[in-house]
Amino acid sequence: MEDPIRAQLFALAEPGYKTFTEKLTPDAPPVLGVRMPALRKLAKTISKGDFRAWLENPDILYHEEVILQGLVIGCAPMDADERFSRIAAFVPGITNWAACDTFCSSLAFIPQNRGRMWKFLQPYFRSQKEFEVRFAVVTALCFYADPDFAGKALETFNAIRQDGYYVKMGIAWAVSVYYIKVPWLTEPFLVNNDLDDFTHNKSLQKITESFRVSAEKKAWIRSLKRGKK
Repeated sequence: MEDPIRAQLFALAEPGYKTFTEKLTPDAPPVLGVRMPALRKLAKTISKGDFRAWLENPDILYHEEVILQGLVIGCAPMDADERFSRIAAFVPGITNWAACDTFCSSLAFIPQNRGRMWKFLQPYFRSQKEFEVRFAVVTALCFYADPDFAGKALETFNAIRQDGYYVKMGIAWAVSVYYIKVPWLTEPFLVNNDLDDFTHNKSLQKITESFRVSAEKKAWIRSLKRGKK
């Protein structure tokens, strides 16, 4: 019997978008080419039905099915205990930045569970698995870039020793977001941190690409670049 959700994904697939997505996410499972607004709409539809049966379906083959599972975990009606359990089950299956980042940003229950989620993230920050660490970092940039948590978060980023490219890029992105939102806490970190040179310099680059940073500040930030002759 054909999976009705998969059938809908096939119907929504666009060959041109498939090619575009494959170039952006070379490590993804097979791609169909379904746009994110359509996936979000489908996730809401699934969440109104027997979403648990679908989430527990082991026959997940496509990139969009993985993203869709993450979206359903984020929006389906369930208590916090179940959501934490499903997050823990989902994270080890993340294999690319798109599935990771979409999932992190969909976890709308976090503002009501910030302390518990922060504690939950700690083992992932210390993991040696690239996308487990990125999951923690991107969740932190989405939900913890504020005065209450920024100091802890920056200290945590500083202690990460996982060497994956997508971890480094995630930390750089996070530092740039923290600079925009809490610059008075982030500036001392830019001056004195233990990030490797690539991640440090990429953080500076991302900050200077923002239209929300003044020309004067951009000049100062560029002066912090490492590895200059």
